[in-house]
Amino acid sequence: MRVDAEALYNANQRGLFRYFVRAVGHAETARDLTQDVFVRVSRSVIPAAPEAALRGWLFQIARNLALDHHRSGRRRPQAQPLTDTAARPASQDTSAEVNEALASLADIDRDVFLMREVAGLGYDEIATACGLTPDAVRSRIHRARLELRDRLSSQIAVRQGSPMRRSGRTDPNATPSGRLPLTSGAGSRGGARLRWPR
Repeated sequence: MRVDAEALYNANQRGLFRYFVRAVGHAETARDLTQDVFVRVSRSVIPAAPEAALRGWLFQIARNLALDHHRSGRRRPQAQPLTDTAARPASQDTSAEVNEALASLADIDRDVFLMREVAGLGYDEIATACGLTPDAVRSRIHRARLELRDRLSSQIAVRQGSPMRRSGRTDPNATPSGRLPLTSGAGSRGGARLRWPR
């Protein structure tokens, strides 16, 4: 069955964008690269293949674009904006830590992990995109998960040692261990009950 570029775009644009956001770390660049995929698709003959093979073909193009982007970035380093890390909400800290952990992976391990976990591709589709066997894909995803868990677990442990934050601010009622004290109040049976401070 012949598929046109517009149908491929409608079916795969979101998955490609999510892959690029994590692969390159910037939403604007991810949008540009997603468009670049479909510019390349519009200039080539779309293979007559099952849907899974077409997704693999699209992500092969996407992976090559991401690798080219990283190579050009190594030749021309990007200026990093100065930011006050103390003023950032915890969700941005976590996102930055995840991006750093992903960047520490080997390119192929990062790509198979992102294609599976972020874009939702199957093992056969990832194998097509990366030129691997499905068993090699499974092995690399497992390895990437272990490396990410090891890298992020130390950062999580450090974070758990600091006071808990609500809405990006340190709670003034937090104890040095980071736990909120419980206060007692009158219960329905006259006994003490535990409640969170307001």
